[in-house]
Amino acid sequence: MTRMVFGPWDFIIMTLTMITSIGIGIYFRFSGGKQKTNEEYLMANRNMSVFPVAVSLMASFVSAITLLGISSENYYNGMQFVVINISYFLATPIASRYYLPVFFGLQKTSTYEYLELRFGPRIRTLASLTYTLQMILYNGVVLYAPAIVLESVTGLDRVISILVVGLVCTFYSTIGGMKAVLFTDLLQSFLMFASVVSVLVFASIQVGGLGNIFAAAKEGGRLDFSHVSLDPTERHTWWSLIIGGLIMYLSLYAVNHTQIQRLLTVSTLARSQQCMWWNLPVLSILSIVTCISGLAIYAVYKDCDPYAAGYITAIDQLMPYYVVDSMRTVPGLAGLFVAGIFSASLSTISASCNALAAVTLTDYVSRWCKINDMYIPWLTKIAACGYGLLFLALAFLAGYLGGVLQAAFTIFSAVGGPLFGVFTLGMFTTYATEMGVTLSLISGMSLTLLMNSGRPRPALVKLPVNVGNCPGNVTLTPTPIVDPSEYFYLYRISYMWSSPIGFVWVLVVGSIISLAWRQPQPWHQAGKRHPDPKLFTPPLAKWLKRKYQEDQSVEVHLINAEYKS
Repeated sequence: MTRMVFGPWDFIIMTLTMITSIGIGIYFRFSGGKQKTNEEYLMANRNMSVFPVAVSLMASFVSAITLLGISSENYYNGMQFVVINISYFLATPIASRYYLPVFFGLQKTSTYEYLELRFGPRIRTLASLTYTLQMILYNGVVLYAPAIVLESVTGLDRVISILVVGLVCTFYSTIGGMKAVLFTDLLQSFLMFASVVSVLVFASIQVGGLGNIFAAAKEGGRLDFSHVSLDPTERHTWWSLIIGGLIMYLSLYAVNHTQIQRLLTVSTLARSQQCMWWNLPVLSILSIVTCISGLAIYAVYKDCDPYAAGYITAIDQLMPYYVVDSMRTVPGLAGLFVAGIFSASLSTISASCNALAAVTLTDYVSRWCKINDMYIPWLTKIAACGYGLLFLALAFLAGYLGGVLQAAFTIFSAVGGPLFGVFTLGMFTTYATEMGVTLSLISGMSLTLLMNSGRPRPALVKLPVNVGNCPGNVTLTPTPIVDPSEYFYLYRISYMWSSPIGFVWVLVVGSIISLAWRQPQPWHQAGKRHPDPKLFTPPLAKWLKRKYQEDQSVEVHLINAEYKS
């Protein structure tokens, strides 16, 4: 396996990236309101401009694991995955028109405050704790996994990678608050684009242009878009990518606290919706370019696959290996690539530090303890710093607890669909009760966790690769043929169907329990006949307002008639 030592230009690019991120944090610590209030620290005073928020939405969605995983996915399994971008275009109008107006109208710091207003305190606590556990485990992996990949291929020590990314991110997000997070995301997004584009451009030059990339991909079966089966056990099809991608996207952009918190940092609903729409092309362009970069690397290695030849030990090491193997001759390119991978981790972790601090202070501390208002901003900063250090500790522990990696991804993919179902029942129905959504959420997450973590499961079947032109005596190891029907059916279902199944389960089970086991709603307990329309999606809210006005008109008419008689 090729290893390298960074040159001067690589170190300069890496150092400038980290210094600039720290500088942005320091600037926002001592400018404006100097982060003295939670309104500024967590919500950026709700007066941010559209562009940085739109880019930040993408940056917090895309991690280093995503960049490395998408490129290797297209290399080994073809470009079918790019179809998922269609789901982003379908989901954006749904999220911006039917979910975002509810959160924007309430103007709450924590997304989970909505659940208490609509259902009650127990489901708020359950959902908030689920989100907290999900983000803690996931961010430990976001910090750890890229460091391992970079170390195994480039020789960059994992301890240095974890410490640099973890400490820098914790520092600027703790002292600079939401404004620092949003503006560092701008820098880090540029570096993410630059790193992926540099790989694509360099590989294009190497093989003689984009045309040759697609010709090689077509010859190798990487441009097959014919998978339209409804079979849920088939890994990637048009249906699984569009439907699964739709629910996954909505679970993040419609109700996830990390994204909603950013969407509430602007002054009006229209501007918030613009943020979501401008995020769409930024996210899709990065996704498509990363997909094509995977094909570009395939065009380079189509006659000598690095994984089959034993040059790398995991397929996620593919892109870093290409950078080391082919791009190190150009000063600074390796540093630019590593800066891009680090930036993807920085943006995800800084978003989580700030978001988890908001949830901790709003959903736990302020509810369960009486705290003087003057101490709240300091406690929020301590919480943000604490979460950053916790991610750092988990990243180091992950090396000794191999199962943590799989557990983190399993939990992250398992909870999104069911949680989205809970918010959907709350916003689109008036009959759903706290008991109904609580039981359906617990059972739904249990089902999706079983689907994602159950063992044994069939091995992933990759497209054919070649080692004919590899130096030395390299032979392909034959893949044993196993009948998938020998495995338990739930364990064979594609991961893309996990979120839709969890979502539908919560809708169906939550509805059945709520209708069969009637409970007083929060507005009934408060002595009101009708719920607050602000708790519901705009079409339902509009219908409820009209209905209440008609009811009031009938009551007034009856009172007048009784008075006259």
